[in-house]
Amino acid sequence: MTERADLDVSRETNERLTLFADLLAKWNPRINLVSRSSLSHVWTRHIADSAQLFDLAPANARKWVDLGSGGGFPGLVVAILAAEKSPNMHITLVESDGRKAVFLRTVLRETGVSAAVEAARIEHVVPLCADVVSARALAPLDLLLGHVARHSAVDGIALLPKGISWQKEVDIAKKSWTFSHRVHTSETDPSSVILTVGDLSHV
Repeated sequence: MTERADLDVSRETNERLTLFADLLAKWNPRINLVSRSSLSHVWTRHIADSAQLFDLAPANARKWVDLGSGGGFPGLVVAILAAEKSPNMHITLVESDGRKAVFLRTVLRETGVSAAVEAARIEHVVPLCADVVSARALAPLDLLLGHVARHSAVDGIALLPKGISWQKEVDIAKKSWTFSHRVHTSETDPSSVILTVGDLSHV
């Protein structure tokens, strides 16, 4: 890896994140967890980008669900940070691809971090009533909110990274959903944002 992100974490957490990055590089040629071109920038493009979601979560959040976890972003990063900063938080990673689910479980085992992995389609998982739902690069917002609604607690929120067309996605989603949202400029990509979505209901 050619670069590192300056994260405010303990030595143990940093070692876990490093192990995760090493496992990602080892597994990626076989199951394409992230784009090959982004591997040399994994600390900023993926790890730091995911870590900022953890800092936006409510302090009292106890149940976090990451949808379409793929290579572990943001879900595995959240789980590793939570082991240090919020040890009572229960984290579930939902990933329908069996090979990627095996990778997620391998990283959890190797790092000694606790989280559940649901190897099933999002719509087939029993509703998880999460305080926080996250999803990165999974679907357009109008489709994504259907999954969020299924797995959120009544007063839960969603933390959703979105790219440059986020405003267009919000406008389209508001034709089918009512929701509140706050916009946070991404710390790793000024053209991207993280949407905090709450008060969600179908029109």
